[in-house]
Amino acid sequence: MATISELKDGKQKLESRGVMGQLKARIRAEVFSALDEQREARPSLSHENLLINELIREYLEFNKYRHTASVLTAANCVKINLTCSDFTPVSYFSPMFAFTESGQPETPLDRQFLAAELRVSEDANSKSV
Repeated sequence: MATISELKDGKQKLESRGVMGQLKARIRAEVFSALDEQREARPSLSHENLLINELIREYLEFNKYRHTASVLTAANCVKINLTCSDFTPVSYFSPMFAFTESGQPETPLDRQFLAAELRVSEDANSKSV
């Protein structure tokens, strides 16, 4: 059995590697998920909300808020088959695509796809972000 000092050392190592924050974010996401199971089902994710969530994820990751982003993209994923009518352009999505509990794809959307959907043009400055 580990001593108190060994446990403290282990905790400090996890904190220095950034693992402790990830564990806390994961536990927080699981608690929210467990609480949500008791509530009514949320509506399906609209195309507009998909884009908004992706912008939020990109903002959080750009600013190194990875633990906060991990709550949005909690790994409670389900695999579903998409049809041609599910998204445009379908060619971006693989036939089997993982979605998080929030309905957001587990893999971030392509920047070119996002820019086209939002009808924005990227310049040299924005492409470097």
